[in-house]
Order: sequence, then structure tokens, then C-alpha cells
Amino acid sequence: MESEKAKLLPFYLVIDVSVSMTGDKLKQANAIMPAVVDALADAPILSDKVRFGVIDFGSDAQVRLPLCDLLDENVSLPALTVRGATSFAAAFRLLRAEIESNVKQLKADGFQVHRPAVFFISDGDPTDREDDWRGAFAELTENFPIYPNFVPCGVDDANPKILANLIHPATGPKAMQMYLMQNGQNPADAIAMIAEILISSMLASGQSIAQGGSGLLLPDKQDLPSGISAHSSEDFV
Repeated sequence: MESEKAKLLPFYLVIDVSVSMTGDKLKQANAIMPAVVDALADAPILSDKVRFGVIDFGSDAQVRLPLCDLLDENVSLPALTVRGATSFAAAFRLLRAEIESNVKQLKADGFQVHRPAVFFISDGDPTDREDDWRGAFAELTENFPIYPNFVPCGVDDANPKILANLIHPATGPKAMQMYLMQNGQNPADAIAMIAEILISSMLASGQSIAQGGSGLLLPDKQDLPSGISAHSSEDFV
């Protein structure tokens, strides 16, 4: 059993709960965690390969679900509620602190830890000063040995040019992608579709680790839900 649990991939959902998320968008955001639990319950061996945590952000950022094994009977899922503005900087700084703390603890517990994966969902522009959120993102990704694979996801009024700056790594053989709601798509439905992508990625990555592979796997473009498009950083230069 110890050898089966030797390697773990931490997944973080970082999600916007600013006032603009009120209504159906927040309802769909709250449906993500139960959907992830259901998916892992159908493939319980994969829960030994991944850990899942949730950070939400509005005017500030909060850890709503500490990184955990979602099938642990002691895990209680939180209810997300709207909260103020849209501080990307607060989200990035809290995420960095959580990754550093979580990886240190997992290693102390005897696990090997793959590079963390982050799905970042927002429906609008950051309300921080540009130098503030850019600086916080640099702290998360530059000169940080355990920087995460960062996958930005935009719905509704999210600015693709801003989110494209958050794709990390943006180039190279392990470059990440950005997922965007297509024109005419319902924003709440788009959040549900992004949840499908997150779950697909978790399951595929967990299966790969179980078979001796490593790292985050994202779905092929042809396998994305209708209404969501994938982009590289070069698409919005």
C-alpha cells in the first residue's frame, strides 16, 4: 500500500467569488466539488494518486477546502458565497503559501509529489493594480522551485489577454493551455464544462501516475465540451 501511495499530484481549484458571480454562476461553482467527489468515487484507486484543494477569492482569498483526499470520510465540502471585488493578487499569494506548506507536509509524510496543478476560474478582470497582480503571479511562478502548472479559465466578462498572461509554463514541451467560454455560451453552463475538463484531467493524470507516468495531463482539443475553446499564450499576443 505504501508503494501504491508513493506519488501524489496536488490539484488546486482557485475560483472567483466576486459579486459578479452571484446567481447561476455561483451555483455551478458550488457544484464542482461534489462532481469531483463523485468522479473519484467511481475510480477510488485514483484517489490514492491525487489530492484536491479549493481556494476562493473576492476582495481577499481564503482556503475553503484544504488539500485533501476527497474520499476521506472526514472531509466536509464548503459552500462558496460571493465576496466583494476580484483580487488576483490575493489568490496568487495565498496559493503560493498553500503549495509551499502542502508540499512540505506531504514530503514529510513520505510521499513523492508531482508538480502541482492549478485550475483558475474567473468571470472578470482583476481589481488589483496591474503591478500588484503581476508581481504576485511572478512570486508564484518565478524562482519558486515548486511552481504550479497553471491553467487559467475564463467565462463571461473575463479578459482573454489578461488570462493569457497566466498560462504557465507558457512555452516548451510542457506548456499549459487556457480555456475560454465561446461567444454565445451561457456563463453558468461554461463553468460546468470547465469542471468537466478539470475532472477529466484529474482522472487521466491519476491513471497515468498509477501506470508509472508523471505530471498533469490535459484533454485533447477535440475532446473538449462544445462551448469551450483551448488556447495557447501565443493566441492573444
